[in-house]
Amino acid sequence: MSKNNTTQKRRAGSRWRTLLTPVMAIVTALILGAVVIVVTDTSVYDAFQRGFGAGLGRAVQVIATAYSALFVGAFGDPVRLAQGLSLWITTGDGRAWAQALYPLSETLRYTTPLIFAGLAVALGFRGGLFNIGAEGQYFIAGLTTVYVGYSLTGLPWIIHVPLALLAGILGGAVWGLIPGYLKAKTGAHEVINTIMMNYIAFRFAEFMLDVGGPMARGDGRPVSPVIQESARLQQFLPSNPNIRFNVGFILALLAAAFVYWLLFKTTIGYEIRTVGQNPRAAKYAGMSVTRTIVLTMAISGGLAGLAASTDILGVLRFMPNAFASGYGFDAIALALLGNSHPFGVILASLLFGALQAGARNMQAMARVPLDLTEIVQGLIIIFIAAPAIIRSLYRLRAIKEGEELVVTSGWGQL
Repeated sequence: MSKNNTTQKRRAGSRWRTLLTPVMAIVTALILGAVVIVVTDTSVYDAFQRGFGAGLGRAVQVIATAYSALFVGAFGDPVRLAQGLSLWITTGDGRAWAQALYPLSETLRYTTPLIFAGLAVALGFRGGLFNIGAEGQYFIAGLTTVYVGYSLTGLPWIIHVPLALLAGILGGAVWGLIPGYLKAKTGAHEVINTIMMNYIAFRFAEFMLDVGGPMARGDGRPVSPVIQESARLQQFLPSNPNIRFNVGFILALLAAAFVYWLLFKTTIGYEIRTVGQNPRAAKYAGMSVTRTIVLTMAISGGLAGLAASTDILGVLRFMPNAFASGYGFDAIALALLGNSHPFGVILASLLFGALQAGARNMQAMARVPLDLTEIVQGLIIIFIAAPAIIRSLYRLRAIKEGEELVVTSGWGQL
């Protein structure tokens, strides 16, 4: 009994140490972000000329204003939320409550495609593959999704929406399958191939949507036609058109549950993880390394495709020529921050979604540039990629071998 308790305590300690590093990386990034805010604010220098105390006080005030604006922009003003809820309960008028929910709804809207993209890269990591092509898979899935969305008419939403989502999954899966097949059959490096596939996807989308292109709307603008009403994802608050939060978020959570089930509860998932950790041992055990690599990249591409599908069907309603999202590249950071675990990816996506949603309010209220959030995201990535820095700063005990996930097993090696 005591031996079991000791084992459980060790496992719990390993989990906490695994979680502590990314948490402290976030805290450290926010601290350094505060330093950037202070050194780029001229009012702080003016205050220091009047005295050290005045300068220090102004620095604290600037940081507090910026981060409070970031919080309010990401989650809403607690006072307005309480007042709106009270008004809704007493009078039945929920407009103030809905308006107060707008910042949180934007955070969740940004989070939705980030979850899909993060899951795509995390699944690849688990299979020992570095899928840099999520951005290109996003573009191709956008084209297939929007085509099904506007070209099919007369369908009920219960058929049209699944068809449009399936089109996005297939578009992304095919674009991920190609470098996966090349990797499995020829040993071609998946990083190089997926990067090249990104550029092909970008240029192909430009050709399809440019003025006069096969999928252009025909009104002189480089955009696709608007999708049919029957292909649109249901909004949670349809009475308020400003709130774009939709059921895509629920689909993202379901996708995370699916990836968890696939990786940790199925034979296919066991094979993906085994090939990712040691492809030679997997081959010796009788597993098909070739099939597993192709399947992993296809599923990864399909998940990235869902990011585009939910964006188009739930938010944009059409595909513009300038469809650049950055989700595919943010996904790499999300997978690393989430330790390539579906639940970790959800939390990391919520963080990045909050940063994106809150940045605009921070710029408006505190006059802090939007680029600051990218600086914070970049710092988080640096500290996650180099955990020894965090352990050294905070005197954290190093994680023993086997406790920390190895995301790839020697790129290009079979």
